[in-house]
Amino acid sequence: MIPPRTFDLAVVGAGVIGLAHAALAQERGLSVVVIERTDRPVGASIRNFGHVGITTQEGEGLAYATAGRGHWLRFAERAGFWIRPAGTMIVARAEDEWALLHRFAELRGDAVELLTPDQTRERASIQDPRLLGSAYCGNDLRINSPEAIPALAAHLAEAGVEFRFRTNVTGVEPGLVRTSRGDVPATQVVVATGHDLDLLFPELADEGEFQRCLLHMLETNAPAGSHFDPVILTGTAVMRYGGLSQHPEAASIRERMQRDTPELLEAFVNVKMSQRPNGRLVIGDTHAYAHTHDPFKDESLDTLLLREFAQLLGAPLTVRRRWHGEYASAAAEDFYVREPHPGVFVACVTNGTGMSTGMGFAESVLDRM
Repeated sequence: MIPPRTFDLAVVGAGVIGLAHAALAQERGLSVVVIERTDRPVGASIRNFGHVGITTQEGEGLAYATAGRGHWLRFAERAGFWIRPAGTMIVARAEDEWALLHRFAELRGDAVELLTPDQTRERASIQDPRLLGSAYCGNDLRINSPEAIPALAAHLAEAGVEFRFRTNVTGVEPGLVRTSRGDVPATQVVVATGHDLDLLFPELADEGEFQRCLLHMLETNAPAGSHFDPVILTGTAVMRYGGLSQHPEAASIRERMQRDTPELLEAFVNVKMSQRPNGRLVIGDTHAYAHTHDPFKDESLDTLLLREFAQLLGAPLTVRRRWHGEYASAAAEDFYVREPHPGVFVACVTNGTGMSTGMGFAESVLDRM
């Protein structure tokens, strides 16, 4: 009987974090197998804005996002998926938001350009009469996640990475991944299962206080005659991005929201939008945290999002698709790495920035290995 092949690296999970590890390891000349329980990527990595947001990150996240930008551009060229250096536009519609953007621009230097209302509307059809200006972050990228993630997987398969879809991992040991279709020997293993870490390493999930963050997101038609090249953020971004949330002006924004629109804080709303290549808008999102979520979708949350975007864009939006996103959340650290067994690494981005930071994060994990 011929013994099974031993791979240099086995990756558990074919989301963006798993694929980033596989892609960068294959470039280093390693033999790689990716093991995924579904027959294609269908998780958080295709249910997002397609935003590679670099400039609003902070600290470790900023370093990972900056390092990952070149990887995204390189793999897009090789795999043939759509990518644009379209940037991010952070819209200010209140004085405290405008003051925050001025401070942000001072700290980020040439990476941020402050725009007047007229300059803002030249790049995106923002119709809210309260518009005071915006900060444009030109280094950031847009991709179309539902196309890009499968295209990256297909490219890696053509380049020699072996994929074992519809294969459930039941255990991981030093040098061995046990699956529903037999054992897979590997010198090293990366477990990149995101919010499902507790299914393989419940003690690590407990230690890291992992929860599942559930999102409400929508795809809508764009208003007639509108255009949105950059990804659009608003004042609610102070709750989501370290590059904004640390400044004193952010406290004023939170206090104002608590006073005027407490429902946005209660639902952890981030009023954010990107435009797909077909012209439709991806809008969102709300955030809820639990180990296990109820399966029922609350229409009031979608109504809240549609209200906010009708104000921002000056027109009601027609919904074409709705979905839940889900990602791992951990209170203690944004970039979780553990080695529960020799040569077995658990790698997880726990703050919802996997598209932005995942490539650089994966590079750092491979360097440790």
